[in-house]
Amino acid sequence: MPQKKNPDSCELLRGKSARLQGNLHTLLTLAKGLPLTYNRDLQEDKPPVFDSFDQAALCADVLAGTLAGMTVNAPRCAAAVADPALLATDLADYLVLKGVPFRDAHHAVGAVVRLAEQKQVALNELATADVQTVNQAFSADWLQVFDLKRALAKRTGTGMPGPKQLAKQFARWQKALG
Repeated sequence: MPQKKNPDSCELLRGKSARLQGNLHTLLTLAKGLPLTYNRDLQEDKPPVFDSFDQAALCADVLAGTLAGMTVNAPRCAAAVADPALLATDLADYLVLKGVPFRDAHHAVGAVVRLAEQKQVALNELATADVQTVNQAFSADWLQVFDLKRALAKRTGTGMPGPKQLAKQFARWQKALG
């Protein structure tokens, strides 16, 4: 399709994961219920093992080529994450910190999003008085939620996209890959 922007290599790599999972499933099923010694059944383990090795090596080469030819357009990335609606979950978390139960906070944020859509403004362009009609827990500091750097800095747990976690993962992989 002409509007498509996804790199083919990434889609093909994603597709290979199904094949590798299939090979794993084959091996797990093959080994299920075998007694403790060698069995002739195990002659069937070679094709999925060798295929997995070949496919993983191929994927590594494709990924290396993809990353080597990739450039990051920082201004476009910044524009893509500039939508304040991306931080709606942070807005719910803000209400939770103010003592609102998450279920109620979730509904309140949904109402605030609808309000912004009705007024045809970005979420962070609503007046404090308007959001307070949805939930009184909103106070003058509610707009601080829409600071992307602040939001990312709060993501410190394992697997989260915060700067500290990313730095930790980059260091780990640089050490592992030498």
